Amino acid sequence: MAGLVATAGPVPAQAAAKSVSIGITLPLTGADADGATRIKCGAQMAIDEANKMGGVGGYKLKTVILNNATATAGAYDPAQAATNAKKLVADPSVVANVGPEMSGDGKAMSPILSQGDLATITPASTNPDITDPRYAGQYRPAGKPVYFRTVTTDKYQGPNMANYMRDTLKVKTVYILDDSGAYGVGMANLFEAQAKKIGMTVLGHDELNPKEADYTTILTKIKGMHPDAIYYGGVAQAGVKLAKQAYETVPKMVKAGGDGMFTGDLLKGAGFPASEGWYVTNASPHLTENPKLADWVKKFSKMCGGRTPSDYSVTAYDGAKVIIAAIKKVADSGAKVTRAAVHDAIASSKVDTFQGPVAFDGNGDILQKTIAVFQVAHNKQYPDDDVIHQFKYLGDAPEAPSS
Repeated sequence: MAGLVATAGPVPAQAAAKSVSIGITLPLTGADADGATRIKCGAQMAIDEANKMGGVGGYKLKTVILNNATATAGAYDPAQAATNAKKLVADPSVVANVGPEMSGDGKAMSPILSQGDLATITPASTNPDITDPRYAGQYRPAGKPVYFRTVTTDKYQGPNMANYMRDTLKVKTVYILDDSGAYGVGMANLFEAQAKKIGMTVLGHDELNPKEADYTTILTKIKGMHPDAIYYGGVAQAGVKLAKQAYETVPKMVKAGGDGMFTGDLLKGAGFPASEGWYVTNASPHLTENPKLADWVKKFSKMCGGRTPSDYSVTAYDGAKVIIAAIKKVADSGAKVTRAAVHDAIASSKVDTFQGPVAFDGNGDILQKTIAVFQVAHNKQYPDDDVIHQFKYLGDAPEAPSS
């Protein structure tokens, strides 16, 4: 027995000495920083929990956190995202990545990650082109899908909101705006196609320059056309200014956008009453008010500087859990934990998460297609940037187009 104890003693120490890294790539400064920070905290929570349990399959998990934003862009920057993807691929310790948040970053990163056989799980990026097999040569040149999602895509988010606006909000005429980014243009175009298909009248579609300060000229033009609603595809850099100026120009008009506006950046940047009444969507089930997550929400706020989680904090947590399960599967099989092995384990995974079993189709898209709808409703009992209490959940948007 003494001999057995002596030989067994060094094993835990050797196991503890082994480590692998998980990347986290998000726009952590600039106009998108609030939402990105909440996403980062979700992913980090899952990784910290695994390490507190002794690691995964004998491996300690480390993180490589890279900022996809630049001061020049004032927000996310696809060129920086591409540079960060190269850094991840060049680091042999990195076996998977959580991110990006933005689809423009995703389009820049995906070909590089493909060549490096490095899987990423995005908790927020929704442009469908990146995982569309028609564009496989562009976004996964090495062949295998590397871009996995714990949210659905704008193929559902834009059109489903068109259904909701017509059926629930009784919108008959709409003017569409986008912010010229990959996400915003894709979202707005998909919304427009569905709006026309179900009989809404699209009075126009214009592009906003995110770096311009004044959108009143275009808003005055829209005011003169008297649409029932404005729909905006884009993120907070232009969206905050749009919300402020739309409140001044067309305060009573219905205003709606996608998940790029479902963020504390809108609440803090536009403030109240300018952000009041905006309808927004989220490309995942709404979970942050689920009683089953109440303890998790408290733990999140404690570790994330008092911030409340967004639903994309949850999808980031779930994405990290999928990566952790993949690492465990490889380690438990006795194989070496490499990025190729982790990639294959992610592709074939079915992992129980907060949003239910997460599994992917052959292109990396999550199988569930839920689009949740919210409206900004100022609750003075909570901080103005509290995304749980300032965005009121209204239900899920209908997927099937009604005619």
